Amino acid sequence: MNHNPTEQNTSTQEQTKIIQSHYSYTEIIVWLEKKGVELYGNHFKIFESDYSIIYKLIAYFLKDEATCFQYGINSNEGILLSGPVGCGKTSLMNLMKHLTPTEHKFFVKPCRDISFEFIQDGYQIIHKYSKGKLYESEPKTICFDDLGTENNLKYYGNECNVMAEILLSRYDIFTSKKIQTHITTNLSASEIENVYGNRVRSRLRELCNLIAYDRSSIDKRK
Repeated sequence: MNHNPTEQNTSTQEQTKIIQSHYSYTEIIVWLEKKGVELYGNHFKIFESDYSIIYKLIAYFLKDEATCFQYGINSNEGILLSGPVGCGKTSLMNLMKHLTPTEHKFFVKPCRDISFEFIQDGYQIIHKYSKGKLYESEPKTICFDDLGTENNLKYYGNECNVMAEILLSRYDIFTSKKIQTHITTNLSASEIENVYGNRVRSRLRELCNLIAYDRSSIDKRK
């Protein structure tokens, strides 16, 4: 019999887990690992040391409000997933797309790709990833992947911190339309402030829930 990963599990063991929830988080992790193998190959593995991070992401993306409350997560805000290189941030966010209800679907966009698009097309790229394309009626939920790997770029001689401008615009559409923004980054909060300025760091506090790996997390790509 196939198990639905979000199927209610009434066993005593599950009910007495750290998380009091109508979802079986252990079954969801098994399902996510299988999905990861499908997407990334047989080497993909979810490490037990990452469960605390993954539980928070599952609670958030399933909109399990009771568990979000226990973790101090605001389900109306986005996610800022921070951690060292190779700890698995991007692959986890790609997996979460498969848990997310249709109305909260998002796509993952590498910041470096946005910087290359800016070199090609200029300032309209800032509009594209904040307000949306001209022919779209609504902005979309986006996960900006690997914030900090792009560089300040010149377009016709004018230097522009492209992601800073996009994030400030995303904050405006969050406050006006509640459109969420997700981010993965290797940068710490102070490094974000150094690269993007105090205004962006301040806005990110309101825009996103911070979920952070331990700085000593292993590089899983080695």
